[in-house]
Amino acid sequence: MTFFQDYSIPAPPPRPRTPQFTPPPWVAPPRHELPAVVPVGQFIYKSPSFVIAIEAVKVYSTGCNFDVTWMLRRTDQEDRKWAEINAVFHRPAPQLRNGGISADSVLLFGVRFPDGTKASTSSLAMYGRTGPMAQEPDGPVFEYRPRGGNGGEDDMSANGALWLWPLPPAGDLRLVSQWTDMGMPESSITLDGTQLREAAAGAQTYWPEDARARRR
Repeated sequence: MTFFQDYSIPAPPPRPRTPQFTPPPWVAPPRHELPAVVPVGQFIYKSPSFVIAIEAVKVYSTGCNFDVTWMLRRTDQEDRKWAEINAVFHRPAPQLRNGGISADSVLLFGVRFPDGTKASTSSLAMYGRTGPMAQEPDGPVFEYRPRGGNGGEDDMSANGALWLWPLPPAGDLRLVSQWTDMGMPESSITLDGTQLREAAAGAQTYWPEDARARRR
């Protein structure tokens, strides 16, 4: 006989299953969907020391993710100057200058649809979402999602994704970028919006029930 044999340990009560959160289509790509991949391989800007390029576009049923990468190569900068550039290169938000926000200090992206509608990463994505997530935006969403980067004594690089919602209409889709502190003026490339829109038909759901939900 032991002291504790007279005390039973009750079974824990059943725990209800936590409902799965499904973000609205303008917030993120569908979770259970394999996108169609459209190769791009174009430089938005290229100089002797700085390049930025779109590698490919992952097209979902609701929008597109643009895979973007950039690299800065060291030229004649002294160690102190190179360290200062490194701080700017990896800064996630624009710098305050003379009491105001400087657009020169951050990498900017924008998109323009054939009808003149446009959107820029210089708005919500810099500071966090300011409106309710469930509220559908009035216009297109174009947000930058950083993925990572690295730097050394000779160069520094980074990459990320640009989420565009909704799918672009047919016609020319203009992608614009600017980073004044890295020596890049406003630069752009034009992609085929028709090709991207048609590629969405190749996006595949992981399971049949996801396809039924997508058609509702």
